[in-house]
Amino acid sequence: MYLQVIKHNKNVLFYLLGAGFSSLGNVISGLAFLFLAYEMTESSLHTTGIAISQVVPYLLFGLIGGVIADWVDKKKMLVMIDLIRVPLTLSLVLFHQFDVLNYWHLITVSFFIQCLGCVFNPTHRAVLPIITKESMRSSVNSLLDTVTRGITVLGPIVSIGLINTMNVIHFFTFDALTYLISALLIYKIQFTENNLTREGPNQRKIKDIFISIKDFSIWAKKQSIIRTLFIVTVIIVFFNTWVWQVGLLLQLIETTPNGKELYSLLLGWYGAAVIAVNLLMPLIWKKYSLKIYLFGSLIWGIGILLLGFAYILPFYFIGILVAAIGLPISGLSRVYLLQKYLPTEKLGRGFSFNAFLLYLSNAVSLGVFGFASSFLSTRILFVVCGMMMVICSAVYLLTISRKAPGVIPYNRLNN
Repeated sequence: MYLQVIKHNKNVLFYLLGAGFSSLGNVISGLAFLFLAYEMTESSLHTTGIAISQVVPYLLFGLIGGVIADWVDKKKMLVMIDLIRVPLTLSLVLFHQFDVLNYWHLITVSFFIQCLGCVFNPTHRAVLPIITKESMRSSVNSLLDTVTRGITVLGPIVSIGLINTMNVIHFFTFDALTYLISALLIYKIQFTENNLTREGPNQRKIKDIFISIKDFSIWAKKQSIIRTLFIVTVIIVFFNTWVWQVGLLLQLIETTPNGKELYSLLLGWYGAAVIAVNLLMPLIWKKYSLKIYLFGSLIWGIGILLLGFAYILPFYFIGILVAAIGLPISGLSRVYLLQKYLPTEKLGRGFSFNAFLLYLSNAVSLGVFGFASSFLSTRILFVVCGMMMVICSAVYLLTISRKAPGVIPYNRLNN
């Protein structure tokens, strides 16, 4: 099935290959930023500053990037951003060669690369519905998620090979090469946009950006499925982020003698399970609905809840397996529904709005539960967060499934 999709649509092949190379470069450069920051400062605070510099741009400019994605020629914009990122990353290599590289160079370049990502990511996502038919989107979305998740597993392995063959600074040389390859592959994608206006970018005003964001917010508020999707996503991600990114490691360190090694093992198990579910999903569902999205969120929450009761190693594997089943069902359903219900001229804003909500929810979750962890045990936080994810998903699932005389739930939801 997957081979048929790629065979009959070369655009999809170029799209996926470009995404793969771009993701690999991002993973490698992300590691390089962290490695060099700690090597130069030997400070966990300064290293954390690099991580913050990669999140803040999406909170500041994420919504603006979506507006720009809807206004411009998407192919030209993607190629241009990739080509701009080449000298930007190579500047760090040049500074290092002249022995003038410092921590603030890392912060600045990291910040600007992510600013470019604020435009690149929603633009890239908005291309997929244009180059695919609705009947093949579930398969292509699954392939895209499999490629990007596979790269997150492959990236650290590649980095080990690079460390043994070159200086860490040349991770950025490798990153620049991936941007060039990505630009070439995107250039080979052939599609025509019919929603571009005759109004040139130079005729736009800054206030038009905020007007466009406001217009989209008003429009999204009136769309039952889009509104529900955004609300549930914020809640689910809020209760998941801290326990998954921080809590799991802390709980393993507190309860097992080899917590760090076990954590790496469980992440590998998780990654393999997610990839397997991604590949199986199109065989089960050709199309996704809001019910499937909520069902996935419910399973995801059950997985997090089970981790709160994990006292022996097999329970950890079971809890993570359940979460790894629910997350891709929820994630791929959300992407499919956005592609289906967002008009072509609103795709960029829709995906950037979704990304903005994810980053905002991530930041708030890390702050709230990071503070709560100072007086509550990690296990209690797992149970609380898992319960809330389950309750939220179940309540919304029951709400849209409730039958009324003469009105089926789907129609009532859209009315």
